Amino acid sequence: MDTRALSVFLSVAETLNFSRSGQALHMSVSAVSRTVARLEQEVGQPLFERDRRRVTLTRAGNEFREYARRSLADWQQLQRKLGSGGELAGEVSLYCSVTATYTLLAPILAALRGTHPSLEIMMHTGDQADGIGRVLEGQDDLAVTICPLNVPPRLEYLPLVESPLQFCMPASNCQVRERVLASQDDGRIDWEALPLIVPERGTTKELLDDWLRERDVRPQIYAQVAGHEAIVAMVSLGLGIGIAPQLVIESSGLGSGVDTISLEQGLPSLSIGLAALRQRLASPLVRALWEVAGQTYPDPV
Repeated sequence: MDTRALSVFLSVAETLNFSRSGQALHMSVSAVSRTVARLEQEVGQPLFERDRRRVTLTRAGNEFREYARRSLADWQQLQRKLGSGGELAGEVSLYCSVTATYTLLAPILAALRGTHPSLEIMMHTGDQADGIGRVLEGQDDLAVTICPLNVPPRLEYLPLVESPLQFCMPASNCQVRERVLASQDDGRIDWEALPLIVPERGTTKELLDDWLRERDVRPQIYAQVAGHEAIVAMVSLGLGIGIAPQLVIESSGLGSGVDTISLEQGLPSLSIGLAALRQRLASPLVRALWEVAGQTYPDPV
């Protein structure tokens, strides 16, 4: 199958717009359409559903997208390997949060440069809660993420570090802090009277929901936000109390703006590590990064 045709298909699968893909690839819209039509003829099924308003991937299109990504990645890897005298070379796509980029990844990438200098990392950043989904959908080879409560069967997970999950309050004097301290003086925190800033999705939210449910607490939700860094920032501004891994609190640059809340029965610790599709670990490039990460953090603590 023509690798150029696979590139065209992947562009349309990303943009869901034949015109935009044509502009990006310097092709006419009709040329893009003909290329996709030839692929659909080879596959024997439509890859896209089209109408006047939108373009969407069919079920076959979603499966073909994974095949196209693997095929192009393998072809690029072979090209680079043949041109580098046998040295492992190529590109690995990695997704992580901003905090993980400069805390967990820095020593991994330093070690990787020493062992595989021709291996390139294509970095994507965002809310760590999206990491598992991006890996399962084939958008990225690997993701630095919190271990899900239920690891999908297709997924491999490599623990790197453990970090306690903490409740935190503003460090500066404000109404929220005064409420927390007054509740602690009474021997019991009135959670339903405190504005709570929580993650909108992910393992942290699931753990918090379980913790509140076990205590029959109906919280006063002030905000649901994407990313632990945003939670710490909002708490530091005195907007409410929140939850975040200790690792994020200490590394976000806003740790001095919050204080952790001591509890006899707090939230559990989190395992933070690498996630990858089992089939992608067959790639020498992905496996190389996976192994270097495991050697860099041999004993999660």
